[in-house]
Amino acid sequence: MTEEKRIILDKKTLRQSWWNWTCWGQICYNFERMMGLGFCHSMIPILKKLYPDDKVKMAEGMSRHLTYYNTENTWGCLIPGIVAAMEEERANGADVEDDAISNIKTALMGPLAGVGDAITQGIVKVILLAIGIDLAMEGNPLGPLLFVLIFSVYALGVGYTCYMTGYKMGKNAVVKILSGGLIKEITEGCGAMGMMVLGGLVATKIGITTQLSFTLGEKVTEVQALLDQIIPALLPLVLFFGVYGLLRRGITPMKTMGMIFLAGIVLSLTGVLG
Repeated sequence: MTEEKRIILDKKTLRQSWWNWTCWGQICYNFERMMGLGFCHSMIPILKKLYPDDKVKMAEGMSRHLTYYNTENTWGCLIPGIVAAMEEERANGADVEDDAISNIKTALMGPLAGVGDAITQGIVKVILLAIGIDLAMEGNPLGPLLFVLIFSVYALGVGYTCYMTGYKMGKNAVVKILSGGLIKEITEGCGAMGMMVLGGLVATKIGITTQLSFTLGEKVTEVQALLDQIIPALLPLVLFFGVYGLLRRGITPMKTMGMIFLAGIVLSLTGVLG
């Protein structure tokens, strides 16, 4: 196809596609196709721009994107951006088969889901929720408002950047992203950071202390002060691993919370806990 007749996706079309994916990526989420309908919905502005007067190719394109698909929404914006670039090449006469587009989606949706879940769910949401809950517990109405506002800015900013980056990289993105173990390094790094955040939350958000003390000669030693000298926030750490162990053994969360509730009452009444 000559340069004069070449169809180029404009910014408005790309933004509409990104917006559709961001807002309705999980529309009609189901076990048969997972996010397939949402992905197809995000491609409709692209297909309308590329095939404005060809209903057959429009229908073929929609069918092409109604297959099984599942990833994390925010960082996963990279994939519809890449697919938009491939659809553009296909409409302009490039040899881009259905299988090529499908293989791109399949190759990237798993790794990007790992990255997105580690960062968005394991780090960003945890930190923002901790801040929001602290403010809310103090009676500050800004707690939930700040969480919604900051998380929305994060999701929209990262999603838009990923989508446009994917479009610019095109089909060569798979080689660039998967080569050199980049995905693995990012996932491991995010996992380590998530563990650091979790450790900080365990130490600061689990409020458990003991009132026990003992006397040696004329000196009274408080057990809590002794434990803090050994390992600060040791009791919260013990409680955390205790709960983790119960869940690993198959004890349901409701039963676990019930056990904690009863143990807290008994230990408080007997003066063991503060």
